[in-house]
Amino acid sequence: MDPVVTLTIVDRRRNYAPGETIVCEYTIESLQGNRIQAVEASVLWYTEGKGDEDMLVHYFARSGAEGVMGEAFQGSRRFQTELPKSPLSYEGSIVKIQWCARIRVFLTSGAELHHETPFHLGEVPRARSRSK
Repeated sequence: MDPVVTLTIVDRRRNYAPGETIVCEYTIESLQGNRIQAVEASVLWYTEGKGDEDMLVHYFARSGAEGVMGEAFQGSRRFQTELPKSPLSYEGSIVKIQWCARIRVFLTSGAELHHETPFHLGEVPRARSRSK
């Protein structure tokens, strides 16, 4: 059976205000701990659309081999962070700002597993198309 990585936002909300705390929980199933090289948990934003794409990591924690080797990595683990004031999520016609929580699992074989869970920060009205 192939390993499975899951990540959920604990309170199941998808919309957060700046300054609120987001709590995430992740599990790694069907994988022995001695095959894990490192696990990274992060909360970040990135842009999509025309022009250069940007990305900034707001929260980052890495457990290296010393933190996960020899453990069966059973059960779930949590991380949390207070969300910043900006940038707010935005869905414009030219650019979008997307927020997500992400787990990346690096295996000793060189393979990588990951899972992202999107959420919205703040409330910015959706851009409207111009009428000609």
